[in-house]
Amino acid sequence: MEFCLQSKATNCKNCYKCIRHCPIKSISFASNKAQIIQDSCILCGRCYLMCPQEVKVIRNDVEVVKRFFKENKKVYVSLAPSFISYFSYTSMDEIVNALKKLGFYEVEETAIGATIVKKAYDEMLKEEDRDVVISSCCHSINLLIQKHYPDARKYLANILSPMLAHGKDIKTRDPEAKVVFVGPCIAKKNEADLNPYIVDVALTFKELEQWFKDEGISLKEVKYDWKKEKSKARLFPTTGGILRTMECSNKDYQYLAVDGVENSRRVIEDILAGKIHKCFIEMSSCEGSCINGPVTNKEKSVIASYLDINKAAGEQDFVEGEIGYKDINKNYYSIGVKEATPSEEEIEAKLIEMGKTEKTKILNCGSCGYNTCREKAIAIIQGKADLEMCLPYLMEKAESFSDNIVSNSPNGILVLDQSLNIQTLNKTMCRIINIDNPSVVIHKNVSSILDTKDFFAALCGEMVFRRKSYLSEYDKYVENTVIYDQKFHVLLSIMKDITKEEINRQKHEEIVKKSLEITDKVVEKNMRAVQEIASLLGETTAETKVALSSLKDTIKDDK
Repeated sequence: MEFCLQSKATNCKNCYKCIRHCPIKSISFASNKAQIIQDSCILCGRCYLMCPQEVKVIRNDVEVVKRFFKENKKVYVSLAPSFISYFSYTSMDEIVNALKKLGFYEVEETAIGATIVKKAYDEMLKEEDRDVVISSCCHSINLLIQKHYPDARKYLANILSPMLAHGKDIKTRDPEAKVVFVGPCIAKKNEADLNPYIVDVALTFKELEQWFKDEGISLKEVKYDWKKEKSKARLFPTTGGILRTMECSNKDYQYLAVDGVENSRRVIEDILAGKIHKCFIEMSSCEGSCINGPVTNKEKSVIASYLDINKAAGEQDFVEGEIGYKDINKNYYSIGVKEATPSEEEIEAKLIEMGKTEKTKILNCGSCGYNTCREKAIAIIQGKADLEMCLPYLMEKAESFSDNIVSNSPNGILVLDQSLNIQTLNKTMCRIINIDNPSVVIHKNVSSILDTKDFFAALCGEMVFRRKSYLSEYDKYVENTVIYDQKFHVLLSIMKDITKEEINRQKHEEIVKKSLEITDKVVEKNMRAVQEIASLLGETTAETKVALSSLKDTIKDDK
């Protein structure tokens, strides 16, 4: 089955925001396009939330559910408890009626499964002598442990998640049922894919909301008291909510909650290091837990969502389903991620290739998405990153390239800001204006060294192209082209020193002028001679005059 989170590579703009926010760096860049590495991805949804181009796309499974309807299946909805916050503007009756209009057979709350799970946690802590126990409700946390910390699997509670527990309970009661989970989570789609005999499909709230719109079904905005006496497990989607529903009667344990992937990773690493003992730890990948899942209402604060859930949760448990603690055991197998571990020599060589030849150049700026240059070098070796992803490297490369062009240009190059203050100039320009060091004029107004007429003309939109002028103060003739960059508000002057050409032209004109004067004298002298012998030459006089005039015109043309 297609992975539940994909990248539309054609829209990727190489901002690296997804990898900066990916807590496990499960993003690769090939041909300057971001791709999710499925083998290591834990489906926390950070990249989906952070991508400004909306490149990350969640698989839409609505058509699968519609097919169940066409096949006349009895399709149950397992509605995640965070629906209370997502649809807080309406009522439970409105939601149930809308779902039944779509074709669902029955609607139940996933909190029923949560009730089964929390009781299983209490029973496990009473009956089993375990050290640290990590809750198994969050599939992203389960994947984090299975893929990246397989040695910590023994600490993961061998209990189904509420979604799976509820799905199993529904199918125990009605073996013909198809179960569709609806919630705020991307990872649940993967959990359903891995357990197709328990939950058939997982949809997000947004998929359901769009489906309502497509079918012309609107939920009325009504004031509604969500409070329900037997609904304590509705607290599950809040940080600490699982603990609030449990008895926590085994006093040998401390009961703690941690949220966010980064915080969870640090806790897991401390557990593996032997720094934490005798704790039951409620762990979720989203900060604030499920009420802040990747497909929740992001216009709403975590506190506002927490208050919605808190007001709706009752003091008593849901009525128990058909299954109990022993029916929801699950072993979480290792899904170890295999990545080549490069040698120190390979890492050092790649750092040098990245231009990190000195300690001062190892900035660890994180602009590429990796926390350190070393991590980036390892990612390049593993084929997950490109050399060009390093912003300082690219800037240094671009600056070096442009500096070489500017420095070695045979033309004078001068850059001004809109106020005509000098920003930079090259060596050729320094030679034109007879200075040795460019710092002498940097940040000064160009009027201190040149006439400003051409620059003002360019600012006003006039084309200044190869305009010739004489710089009397420098005794140089130049040909000036001025370009105004409206985007960056700078003026670029490309000035060619044509002094030699101009002097040679003037010398040539002087030669031609003298030649014309000599020709005029020759013509005048010959004409007198011709007149004296006119009687002897007859018509040849006119011909001689024409020939000499032609010679004169030729000399003029050569000018």
